[in-house]
Amino acid sequence: MYIKRQIQELFEDADHYYPIVMVTGARQVGKTTFLQTMRSGNRGYVTLDDPRERETAQSDPALFLQRHPAPLIIDEIQYAPELFPYLKMRVDVNKQPGQYWLTGSQQFHLMKNVTESLAGRVALIELMGFTEAEIQESASKSKLFSTQLAEINLRESTPTKNPLEYIYKRIIRGSMPEMSINPGLSPDLFFNSYIQTYLKRDVKALTQVGNETVFFKFLRSVAARSAQILNKADIAKDIGISPKTVDSWLSILITSGIVYLLEPFFTNINKRLIKSPKIYMLDTGLCSHLCGWSDWKTLEKGAQNGALLENWIIIELLKNYKYNGSSAQFYYLRTRDKSEIDLIIAQNGLLYPLEIKKSANPTKNDIRNFITLRNLGKKIGNGGVISFSEKVYAIDDMNSAIPVTKL
Repeated sequence: MYIKRQIQELFEDADHYYPIVMVTGARQVGKTTFLQTMRSGNRGYVTLDDPRERETAQSDPALFLQRHPAPLIIDEIQYAPELFPYLKMRVDVNKQPGQYWLTGSQQFHLMKNVTESLAGRVALIELMGFTEAEIQESASKSKLFSTQLAEINLRESTPTKNPLEYIYKRIIRGSMPEMSINPGLSPDLFFNSYIQTYLKRDVKALTQVGNETVFFKFLRSVAARSAQILNKADIAKDIGISPKTVDSWLSILITSGIVYLLEPFFTNINKRLIKSPKIYMLDTGLCSHLCGWSDWKTLEKGAQNGALLENWIIIELLKNYKYNGSSAQFYYLRTRDKSEIDLIIAQNGLLYPLEIKKSANPTKNDIRNFITLRNLGKKIGNGGVISFSEKVYAIDDMNSAIPVTKL
């Protein structure tokens, strides 16, 4: 079963103009399946998971590219960074677009080599887990999310009688394709295998992690702090590692598509604003597993129910904006007196504030902190409260109640 990816139009656009298109992202988000589905005509395919192909690509890149002429898909290219300068030479001679499609799971090494060798010659496309638009095959939900009341009303709602149950089940299972299209697959079985693969293959390839057990504790500690302000010293103390190690390991999680940092909104002239990022897991299924949640009812009533709901919503919106090729920037805001705005979308000179509430009846009280932006002299667009409200309605002349089923 193949579900059409929302990023397809963006990919086709890039392929029309660039000789090389690279699809990056965490393992198991569907990079290879996507490119194989897009493949047509005489485009070849080779994976560097094959040890024989990998050895040739590493030891004799020129021979490898002679054996596998363009147009070509090279899967898991991070295993042979030696190919990058040879790809550069080939596309500099023949500038025809769409020659090479690349995939890679380890963005840290990939980005380093792309910066050095392929700048200006490659389009970078980040693929993440399924969006709700993809799962529901919804054309309206695939469009760029807007906080305009009329635009929200045009988006389809998730066809469910119990939004609370639906959303928390989605949080538990996450958005990786394997978990989304196989409802009978146990989250514990899938994520146990995923973590072992991630630790043994990717982490060791990225850096020297001497103690896998300690790294796993670090991974769980990060998951437990989902939707919280990042406190590296607190994590270091909790795990018994140095702050420098926290920096190193956190960069691994970010660059390999496991963690996302939501940057704070602040101005140089205002010292009242918190300036540390908030931390989120890009897949809530992995986050739930690491935190020991395996049943949606237990999670929905548990201590992390609000944090994981916020995590799911933030990442869902992030995917929507990325897949639509938007240049909008995401921020959160918190002052030292603890006034907070969960999400600020900055676009075209305006700030669009959003609150996330596990409530069925958001009110003006839920948007009281939006005035903080006005006090900073900023231009504010329409905002709202994403919640379990059953319908869209105006909270005031600028803000709306936005059902989570509209995402």
